[in-house]
Amino acid sequence: MGCKMQKVNFHKSKLLGKLEDFEAYGTNTITNKFCYDRFTEAKIKNKEAGFTIDICGVCYSEKSLKGYRKSTQNALNKNEILAEKLLDENEIKQFLTLKVYERFLHHGDLLTAKCDHEGNIIKKYNDYTMIENFCRIAEYNPHCTFSIWTKQKKIITRFFNDRNKPINLIVIYSNLNVNKPLEKIPHNFDKVFNNVLKMDYVSKQNCSGQKCKDCLRCYKHSDKLEDNLIYEAVK
Repeated sequence: MGCKMQKVNFHKSKLLGKLEDFEAYGTNTITNKFCYDRFTEAKIKNKEAGFTIDICGVCYSEKSLKGYRKSTQNALNKNEILAEKLLDENEIKQFLTLKVYERFLHHGDLLTAKCDHEGNIIKKYNDYTMIENFCRIAEYNPHCTFSIWTKQKKIITRFFNDRNKPINLIVIYSNLNVNKPLEKIPHNFDKVFNNVLKMDYVSKQNCSGQKCKDCLRCYKHSDKLEDNLIYEAVK
């Protein structure tokens, strides 16, 4: 008799609005230590500046998960499994998707440490376990293109120095500085997502309210630099 496959308890979100028809794996922004430190620091920076200079200070995910989507935190906590251990071949099979495009990290960022609601570390994880599991999920689903947004430049740079990136994985650097667009793609990234003020860089604003499924700029490889620089006005 064969061994019974152990079920992986994870959560995949079905997205609405701008991300209609997409599904995604996220982490709990509130208890993700990287995110907690980022939005805490950014709020101070923005207050001192008198306006938004750090996008994490107006984090949509933090606001929603503390407010009208508070109950979603428990679901997102299930995805800690992706940081706790490397999934084996049988476990990865449970991440089969019929979608053509999916997203990693619509909430939160790569999980390397979990904290409580005061920012105290509860548990630490290996820096590379979650991104390796994302790679394995992508490799198991070669028909689907996965895009991941992250601000953790050092982890991505180091990880893909030693690991081949799946051709169907697009890694996007989420620029934390508002109105200071990066126009050079960081090493081992494929694209940059820039947040700008509505009245600036108007001609370059190419993420302007259309549904992602009608654009797909973030989900398609391109050799043209202009296709890999995304600009969205801060809401």
